[in-house]
Formats: sequence, structure tokens, C-alpha cells
Amino acid sequence: MVAIAVIGIGLDGAEGLTLTARKIVGQATILAGNKRHLNYFPDHPAEKICLTNLKLGIEMIAQLTLANHSIVILASGDPLFFGLGRLLLANFSSEQIQFYPHFSSVQLAFSRLKIPWQDAQLISVHGRSTDELIKLLKQGKEKIAILTDSNHNPAAIASLYLALDLPISYSFYICENLGDISEKISHFSPEQVTQLSNLNSNNFASLNVLILLRQLQNDNLNIKSLPLIGLPDSSFLSFSDRPSLITKKEVRLSILGELSLQPNQTVWDIGAGTGSVSIEIARLCPTSQIFAIEKTSMGSTLITKNCHRFQVSNITSVNGKAPESLLNLPNPDRIFIGGSGGNLIDILNFCQQNLTKAGIIVMAFATVEHHYQTINWLNNNSWQYRLLQLQISRSTPIHHLTRFTPLNPVTLITAWRKTAS
Repeated sequence: MVAIAVIGIGLDGAEGLTLTARKIVGQATILAGNKRHLNYFPDHPAEKICLTNLKLGIEMIAQLTLANHSIVILASGDPLFFGLGRLLLANFSSEQIQFYPHFSSVQLAFSRLKIPWQDAQLISVHGRSTDELIKLLKQGKEKIAILTDSNHNPAAIASLYLALDLPISYSFYICENLGDISEKISHFSPEQVTQLSNLNSNNFASLNVLILLRQLQNDNLNIKSLPLIGLPDSSFLSFSDRPSLITKKEVRLSILGELSLQPNQTVWDIGAGTGSVSIEIARLCPTSQIFAIEKTSMGSTLITKNCHRFQVSNITSVNGKAPESLLNLPNPDRIFIGGSGGNLIDILNFCQQNLTKAGIIVMAFATVEHHYQTINWLNNNSWQYRLLQLQISRSTPIHHLTRFTPLNPVTLITAWRKTAS
């Protein structure tokens, strides 16, 4: 038997309820909700329970269900969308509860923006960790709707996004007090959000939904503002479906150091991806010639676009699978292997035959299997080598504090031929 009616309500109060919902509220002998919800019915004759303490409030309601009361619980929007509904179902049987949802805040937000939202990623950071949000940002999801709280407010989320330094651009739409006469929707860049917050910590209403919409990357890049080495990850064009698939800045810096680069060299970058390592080398060594080998046509296209973006002309993009695609290239002085496409041993055999006498090979591996496969090959072929394991964490803002977020561990193997004794 249904003992509890859970009525979703918006900022428009009783006026926004359906006739059915109004009738149910009107017949209630017990009316529960937070202070704002109860204030919508100041003259209601029912006994009122303010759910300031949810645990105590639910215990009181559980006792009242035994006394044949008509109990109505008021909840924001859709109670089963990151709302009170989950907690109620954990304490009462589904047969005891009937839900009457209102519009959810996310539904209202996309409606106001006039954007279809069936493909949006929905997430709450209200009293929750930002770990899932970080995953969505790294995946470059096109539309992300975020339920915020006082700690994870729009400014905090903008700071988090900027700290991740992702090769993805988002527009921030802050939707405040949806359904109320004070409703407001603002459009900002993440940099603008943080600036506004610095000027006024109470710049946005506490009741807000944040919508992130992914933008096309700007083809224009201020070359003069870039560092000589250690280019920001966000400055590169990347794969639209895998935007985080790029050799991270800190790893690139280690690779550059291990390569021991000199002027006027020939460099092979095998498994070049977006070309981030090649571009770092090309900018540091303008008299060297770099061949960026990438098996996917999308990757080769990105390499060409990034070369134009960073205004480097000493990179040749080679679309093909190694080692076959290496056959007609000039012998290299330096080789970086960032990907092998499953042909690691064949690639190493070919590199051994073609690398100049004093040449160096640097390899980056994320898996233990490739690591050990390479070590065995180097030992069997009498090469010298050293290992460098990179376990890097970047600082990430959380509330008013800072924590470290780890990058995927990478092992660098630097190899060179043994000298005659």
C-alpha cells in the first residue's frame, strides 16, 4: 500500500505543480521537505517535518507510516535524478512510495539553451568526488551537465579543467535559479569564470547547473608566447574521440633529454601519434630532419596540421606501418619509438640495421610486456641500455586545497650499441 507520495517541485513553487500533484499535497496530513520547500505552503494545515537532518527525518516518517497518515515529501526537481529518491528507496519498500517528478534542473538547463541532450553526460559533484568528472573531461565528451555544490562550484570546476591542461576546449554555461523569476544563464570561457570568482566569491547563485559544451579548437596559435621546450598539451590538435592520447609534456621533456639531440641529425619518430615529440624536436633542432611515422591516416593528418600550427617545416609526415614504411628513409642518428603497432621486434631489427654507428634509440612503454620484450631483445643483440621509470603526478585543485592526480606510468628505455673493448 502506498503510504508516501514524493512530489518533485521547482523554484516556481506550488504554481509549477500539476493539478494531480497539487491535489495530493492538499490532502496531506504530513508534509515533509527542506525549509525552502515547506515555505511554498505557509498555510498548509498538515504537520510539517523539516528535513534538515535526513536520518532523523526519515526515522520520523517511518513511524508515521504506521499511523495511517497521508504523507507527502517535497523534493527538488526529479527525486530520482541525483535526488532524495535513492535514499527513500533504501529506507522504504518501493510499494510504499509513489513518485511524481517535476522537471530536473538539467532538463530545464538544456531546454533554455535549446540544445538536444539525449547524448549528454550527466554527473553530480554535489558532495561527491570530482574523479568521474576528470574522466569525462579527459575523454573530451561533447556535452557534460554538472550538478554543483558550494565547494565544487563553477569557478572550482573551471580551475580544475584548466589545471588538467587538456587539448580540448569547452564553453561554460552557468544556469542559475532555473524556473525562478531570478533565472539567469551566462556563457563564459573557463578563464573568465575563474577571473569572475577572484573578483567576487559569491558571483553565482548557489542553485546552479553547469553545462560544458566542447568547442572546435582554434587554428590560431600565438607562437611567440610558447616556451622553447615543454609545449603545453593543450596547444596541440588531438584526436576528437581520444583527446588525451598524447605524449604528456613531462614525458616529452624526459624523452628529449634521453635522445641527447645534436644539430643536423636525422630523427625517426615511430608511432608519432599527433606529432608532439616530433614537433618538440623540430623546434629545438631546426637544422635536423625529422620523419614522423604514423600508421593511421587520422594521425598523419593531425601531424601535418600540427606542423602548420607550430610553423615547423623540418618534419616529414610518413603514413604507413613500420617497419615497411621505413625502407626508403635516410639512416637515422636518433630514433624514438612511441608505438609499434604490434611489430616491436621487427621494428627493432630494422632499426639495428639502419641506425648510424653512434646512434641512440629511445623507447616509451606503458605496458610491462613491451618493457620485458625490449629488454630481452637488447640483451640478445648485445646492446647497452638504461631504464627510466616515470611516475608523474600533477597538482589538481580540490575545494580550496590541492591534491596530486597521477598520469599513467611510463618506462623509457634508452639504448646504444656496445663499444668494442
